[in-house]
Amino acid sequence: MRAPRAPSPCRNCPSPATVPIPAGPIFREIGIACVFSLLASIRYAQVPHTGQLLPPTPIVPSTGRTIHNVESSTLYRSSSTEVSLDAHDPFRDALALARPRAVAPVPLRATAPWGAWFSPFPHIKLGVVVEGECWLCIDGLEPLFLSTGDFYLLGNPPPYGLGSSIEEARVRGSDGSLREGVSGRGPETSQGSVTYACSVDFEFRDSDASTLFSSLPPAVLVTADDAGGRPLWNIAALLVHEIETHEPGRSLVLEHLAQILLVHMLRSHAGSSHEPLGWLASVADDGIGAALRAVHAEPRHRWTLDELARIAMMSRSAFAANFRDRVGRPPLDYLIEWRMQLARAALRTGDSLTAIAGAIGYQSESAFSTAFRRVVGMSPREFRVSLNAQPGDRRSGDPVPAGLSGAHNP
Repeated sequence: MRAPRAPSPCRNCPSPATVPIPAGPIFREIGIACVFSLLASIRYAQVPHTGQLLPPTPIVPSTGRTIHNVESSTLYRSSSTEVSLDAHDPFRDALALARPRAVAPVPLRATAPWGAWFSPFPHIKLGVVVEGECWLCIDGLEPLFLSTGDFYLLGNPPPYGLGSSIEEARVRGSDGSLREGVSGRGPETSQGSVTYACSVDFEFRDSDASTLFSSLPPAVLVTADDAGGRPLWNIAALLVHEIETHEPGRSLVLEHLAQILLVHMLRSHAGSSHEPLGWLASVADDGIGAALRAVHAEPRHRWTLDELARIAMMSRSAFAANFRDRVGRPPLDYLIEWRMQLARAALRTGDSLTAIAGAIGYQSESAFSTAFRRVVGMSPREFRVSLNAQPGDRRSGDPVPAGLSGAHNP
């Protein structure tokens, strides 16, 4: 019997080589860089035992396919055509609702001994140690030691401090005296050593956006040795470059790099946390994640517990218990709360209440109003009036630390 004919050499390979067509899955032994070249080169394949040639089989999109166990009517095109971005990505949904504005404060460059203390911040702060070492002391938590390449994310942080030692980083009162709180001992940075740290503050222009991130702990730490540390460091290098230079388009680049860093930090937290995650559980490639992605993709659908359990490929009872453990609330409660998040955003537009009700799955304006009042505490009309009464988005510059000792700007 003649052996199957090999495809032409791959242009992405370092040297010409023949790649046998395996009898099992066709991509088992082929590197990912060769996949597209291989697909382009295969025009005919021989059928084993017969030697007959089959005409090439075109990749034809079909309806009724399932993606993450969710039935879909979308036509999925082959890789030879353009690929559209997923309009129902949970991260995109959440950030679109929160409307974050990234502010990059002046980087902190300090020579030991030094300490800097910061006031509470009602949103999210993200920082990285670019050079050197320091301590991070958050009011009420154990001190954290940070080295070069370590990242931290603070969700609605209370007063906190950075410093060359725990004593220097411990939070001070308005009179400069040490506040009561967690104390400890640890290594101090050597006298005269320099620490360079950069940070980004995320302010949410939607006053209700804090509920989207209420599941975050006070501090998330990703060290340089963690699996997610390398991509974060590569992105941070670009961020630092943009902060230190004043090239055209600087603010636009900083805005996008900051959001990329935020997404990577949230991914890292979702992948390692054992606490309830809220919508962040949707990033998991499991049944609970699939059910959450289905809810986000079609919030107007009248989801039932049975349907969501089938998507998760679990029994009703197992799905309900696992969902509550992972997300922090029952499945149908989460659905209602997500719909109300969408409704808050829609009420900022000129859409009628009837249109908003239909868009998020309610058959009547009265049913929507009842659900909205139960979750938000006021009717949709009252909420819309309160929005009109609020002042415009406040302008903000670089946040000013509550106290600073021994540190100086570059």
